[in-house]
Amino acid sequence: MKVSIPPRANFSYAIFLLTGFPGLEWAHHWISLPIFMGYFVAIMGNATILHLVRTEPSLHQPMYYFLAILAMTDLGLCMSTLPSVLGVLWFDARMVGLVPCVLQQHFLHSFFFMESAVLFAMALDRLVAIRFPLRYASVLTGPRVALIGMVLSMRSAAITAAPSLHLLTFDYCHPGALSHAYCLHQDMIRLACSDTRFNRLYGLCIIMLAMGSDVLFILLSYAVILRTVLAIASAGERLKAFNTCVSHILAVLCFYVPVLGLSIVHRFGQHTSPLVHILMGTVSVLFPPVMNPVIYSIKTQQIRRAIVKVISLGKIQ
Repeated sequence: MKVSIPPRANFSYAIFLLTGFPGLEWAHHWISLPIFMGYFVAIMGNATILHLVRTEPSLHQPMYYFLAILAMTDLGLCMSTLPSVLGVLWFDARMVGLVPCVLQQHFLHSFFFMESAVLFAMALDRLVAIRFPLRYASVLTGPRVALIGMVLSMRSAAITAAPSLHLLTFDYCHPGALSHAYCLHQDMIRLACSDTRFNRLYGLCIIMLAMGSDVLFILLSYAVILRTVLAIASAGERLKAFNTCVSHILAVLCFYVPVLGLSIVHRFGQHTSPLVHILMGTVSVLFPPVMNPVIYSIKTQQIRRAIVKVISLGKIQ
């Protein structure tokens, strides 16, 4: 099914068609079950992390403040796509106007950039903790971590503002559906008949400069961390220092591997099944928010203790 978009449509009349799972429309309700469970686990898991960091005194440390910022980012990532994804799968609500579509892609891309930036900040946190352990608490105080979080959120929103505003000025006269059950910048410019060179060039530069620099600095941080850990005389101390980084390394892989896979599919998979694009898009949006609280709950002893403490108090009451 395609929606015909009137020629020279302006932002008041442009309508886009979201895509579920082509050819599997009859199974949308069944497909929605694991996706809904993914959203549920992600929301509950990250909300639990936020609650524990706020209420448990033993978690009032820079590392867990950054984890709370990551949890808020994951919640934003989930909430930016949940209404349209479940709307398509449950109610076949596939039509979306230009302004809601632009807002959704703006928040979605902002939270993607925010997640990348927070993972970089967490790598710096581990670097300071391992290389300068005596100065760790004085360098990364609570107010400084909060300021870092505010700066990163403003940066993420600002770098996606210009292309989002340009989307509102485009004419959309190419009929067709978007590639996913949510709006993406690259999908919207594909349907535009205006000059989209600025958006294409800006988007490529931003990805290379923002996310590319985040990846580079994460790698550099871990190069310094590895050098510092290997210089520790005691094997037990080396293992203990490295174990504090395992959760973060897994979180980095959970975010960047699906994003890289989606980028490869979008760039070189023009002839692959649309289901591959949709599956990779769903994984890139849902996998990090689902896995981050699971990873930190399993690999971080303080969080495990806090969860056990909350459960024990619940049983007593």
